[in-house]
Amino acid sequence: MQSDLSKAQWRTSRFSGNGASCVEVAVLRGRDAGVPNKADEEFVVAVRDTKNRDREPQFFTIPEWDAFLAGVAEGDFSSASLIAGYPGVAVH
Repeated sequence: MQSDLSKAQWRTSRFSGNGASCVEVAVLRGRDAGVPNKADEEFVVAVRDTKNRDREPQFFTIPEWDAFLAGVAEGDFSSASLIAGYPGVAVH
């Protein structure tokens, strides 16, 4: 099932610089996302790579997105945190 992204208003972070390494996000009604397991959600967050806008985005429910943002705010997804969790890498 293809998503109807015609109503999407994509946003990028003001920290993305020239846009070479960023993602875009948009909020859609769940029924417009075209994702069967998200169709009953009132709203979903779509995330896509700015360099591959033709590819299907990833979709998250609002609670999933909020949990992710909370993890970002707490440092769970910092590059140092991610590298420290990589097998065989010692962080000094």
